[in-house]
Amino acid sequence: MKMSTDHKTPGRAALASWLGSAVEYYDFFVYGTAAALIFPKIFFSAEDPQTAAIASFATFGVAYIMRPLGAVILGHIGDKFGRKKVLTFTLLLMGFSTFIIGCLPTYGQAGILAPILLVLARLLQGVSAAGEQAGASSMTLEHAPENRRAFFTSFTLSGTQAGLILATLVFIPLGALNEAALLSWGWRIPFFLSFAVVIVGFWVRRTLAETPAFLEETKKGEVAKLPLVSLLTNYWADVLRIIFAALISVVSTIFSVFTLSYAVNTMHIDRSTMLTVLVLANIVALGAIPAWAILADRVGRKPIFIFGAVGCAVLIWPYIWAISQNNITLVFVLGILLSGVVYSASNGIWPALYAEMFDTRVRLSGMAVGTQIGFALGGFAPTISAALMGNGPMGWVPVAVFTSITALIAAVSAATATETYQTPIDRLGKDARHFAASTGHADRTA
Repeated sequence: MKMSTDHKTPGRAALASWLGSAVEYYDFFVYGTAAALIFPKIFFSAEDPQTAAIASFATFGVAYIMRPLGAVILGHIGDKFGRKKVLTFTLLLMGFSTFIIGCLPTYGQAGILAPILLVLARLLQGVSAAGEQAGASSMTLEHAPENRRAFFTSFTLSGTQAGLILATLVFIPLGALNEAALLSWGWRIPFFLSFAVVIVGFWVRRTLAETPAFLEETKKGEVAKLPLVSLLTNYWADVLRIIFAALISVVSTIFSVFTLSYAVNTMHIDRSTMLTVLVLANIVALGAIPAWAILADRVGRKPIFIFGAVGCAVLIWPYIWAISQNNITLVFVLGILLSGVVYSASNGIWPALYAEMFDTRVRLSGMAVGTQIGFALGGFAPTISAALMGNGPMGWVPVAVFTSITALIAAVSAATATETYQTPIDRLGKDARHFAASTGHADRTA
């Protein structure tokens, strides 16, 4: 397969993915932070704070309902018409829906209409997010040098971490506002700011060329007419594998949403302190993600991913315990170790691990469908955890059990995958198609 003769293209593709993901997930995580700290007080009735918290977490998770559907639609577009079109659309849709949230009336102003409008805007965010990481990962993988695919695709997740950092940082000065100012107008500022960063991301992405792999398939007339049919015919086992491996995302939402709420609202740890923990952990992750990816290009994707998943299953226990003990020093140390270092091993590697399971014809669809179904549980993990949370000083234990089980499932699923770090890009996913042909189930959608 011909690769681009422009040696700057892999770097430009990585930069475009980094910036786009930062913009997308700034918007996405701004919502998560607001759902933990603010939305229960302004979009729901104040009569029952626990019910309001559960309902607010549910609006965070509801976006994940739309993500599988969005994955099917955007995966089809990306595999049939190109990665660039999907990445431009997802960026604009996320920016629009986030800006709209900042304009919404509160429960006190509009009653039940307020949470309904909030859910509708959140659903649009879910559609956008469904195609973002799969599209960005496909784009960078197909532009990257053969022996550095994990490194270049890791920029997608580094961008995600940068978006989370920006989303958290913007709430730290807002935390200095008095309660009345924060709940009346201060909370809207982060949502309005997304308009500026969307413009930057759009400018970068519109100048990036389509990938050589996709152009080669188009030239040969091998683009799948129905990518989803091809995917489910030849790659159903890999899609299932990704669904279960993607449960590692539960660690992320428990760390960034549930434990934030638990620490601030239940253990009465200062809000700015916990937001600082999130920021520092993600600053560390900015360096850890590419470092793990470089290692994965040398030793393989599977051992790095599995280490991260198993490590998270262990570390979630002392981290939540430290919060329950109001031990701020341990909260900082364990939070940075859990999210910044260990989770980054799995988080930085999955774009390469998942993308390399498929050939170019169905890569975006395969990644999008598999990850978004798996991420759905991650999205509802704070809601599930709020329901599991018990009373008393050990009430957090069921949450830790739930998080550990999902992380271990992810590790086992990744262990069943084929190692692909030394497989040329034009051979990725070919074994599945060869098997289908040999058993009489060859793809006929091309």
